[in-house]
Amino acid sequence: MKKPHNTNVLAKRTLLFASASMGFAQTVLFAILAPLGREIGLLEVQIGAIISCSSLTLFLASPMWGRVSDTWGRRNVLLIGLFGYSLGTIVFAGVFQMALLAYFFPTTALVLLIITRVANATAMAAVTPSTNAYMADITTVQDRIKGMGAVGAAFNIGSILGPAIGGLLASLSLLTPLYFSVLLTLIAGTLTLYTLPKLPKAAKKEVQPKLKYTDPRILPLVITGVFLFMGYAIVHQTIAFRFQDQLGLNGVETAKIVGISLMFSAAAALFVQLLIIPRLSVKPHTLLSIAIPIMMVAFGFMALGQGQSLYMLSMCILGLGMGLAGPGFMAGASVAVSSQEQGAAAGIAGACPALGFTVGPILGTYLYSLNGALPYAFAFVSYILLFLFTLRFGNNNER
Repeated sequence: MKKPHNTNVLAKRTLLFASASMGFAQTVLFAILAPLGREIGLLEVQIGAIISCSSLTLFLASPMWGRVSDTWGRRNVLLIGLFGYSLGTIVFAGVFQMALLAYFFPTTALVLLIITRVANATAMAAVTPSTNAYMADITTVQDRIKGMGAVGAAFNIGSILGPAIGGLLASLSLLTPLYFSVLLTLIAGTLTLYTLPKLPKAAKKEVQPKLKYTDPRILPLVITGVFLFMGYAIVHQTIAFRFQDQLGLNGVETAKIVGISLMFSAAAALFVQLLIIPRLSVKPHTLLSIAIPIMMVAFGFMALGQGQSLYMLSMCILGLGMGLAGPGFMAGASVAVSSQEQGAAAGIAGACPALGFTVGPILGTYLYSLNGALPYAFAFVSYILLFLFTLRFGNNNER
């Protein structure tokens, strides 16, 4: 009787390490992309376009990988995501290296960076839906929030280590943190290959229609997720410029201070997901309705305040809010659909942050080019509308 339990424990540990490795990889990129882009002569909006194009790819590819995981298996799709991300990051970092050595003009570098990042994102899009769908497969509906919270907590552990270790490695070069992230995802892929159990295939049932974004069960959550992560992306893509311009820092100094701020933000989210969410017994909609006003406070501080300490405090508050919102959003998508649709639901839910990160970076960098406080003021106003929308439609999303 203990074998299934032990199998689940092994599976959860492997999934959590894979999630942590992706958290490391993503926060390292946010810490170094802005200074790296400026080092090779790119404008703020051009740097934002790199993230926007790759995020659009994630948005388009995540639902496909979610559906594929229903037929190919969660483990196989996760392997594609982890090893594909590793290879793609090596190529992406190589383009940056060539640009830093002046082998490419800025425009050429921008085109190549977008192409390689889009290819990388196509594979990377497989990780989130397969990880979340696997977790959904091995947890009950009652434990779903805790399971998703554990995945989010693991991601945030990686997010804490990413800026902390990446800040140290940036002293060697701005690209060293990227190469280290490749090492982590390769380890995660190897562990997945050799330790993640294969789930037994469910008995064949009649084919379910494709789950669509417009499905009334999940449409309100899709809208919520896109706007939720758009505001979050605006901050993540502009905070490095804010620090660099307000404090007069060079590229390496900017990477270090942004790394510290992202570390504090992720630590705040981790605190919520490890110590608060496991003790809660609330609906996903309730978590979202609490989280959104908390994040609005962070946007207000960023728009009105000045100085390193206030920006750091704002990032901590933002992390607290996202620590509640992330598991609430993912669990809301999961409990809204049937057990046969978990992979598709995870794919759609995983695509919503991607769409938010498609719009957020390029919108945020454009607004930043007009006024340094404008991105955060815009995010604050959009979250007022989001909060009202959540109050109106959120309860309809839960069974």
